[in-house]
Amino acid sequence: MTYHEKISYVEFPSKDLKVTQKFFTEVFGWTFESYGPDYVAIHNAGLDGGFYTSNHVCSSDNGSALVVLYSQKLEETQAKIEAAGGKIIQPTFAFPGGRRFHFADPNGNEYAVWTDMGA
Repeated sequence: MTYHEKISYVEFPSKDLKVTQKFFTEVFGWTFESYGPDYVAIHNAGLDGGFYTSNHVCSSDNGSALVVLYSQKLEETQAKIEAAGGKIIQPTFAFPGGRRFHFADPNGNEYAVWTDMGA
């Protein structure tokens, strides 16, 4: 695959980098690499990226792009999100080809998780 003119990196705001790292490590198994007190790079997430210190949040309500993760076991992923301090902001709903729900991480950033299993 060529990377020319393809999305190769994504960055998200984080009010608390330690909380962010703990949440995404517990729920999704992501790992992080620190680049000083205000930035951590994401590893093991499917797409390279990072979190930077900011009081802003990503939300589709305020026009942000929505990052959608995939799960083969949607209900199990939802349970892990809630156990780690995430909040379900849109319950699971069906759409052509699958089901998904939206959640906010402990910092308030919105994401979605979808599956085509049992759709």
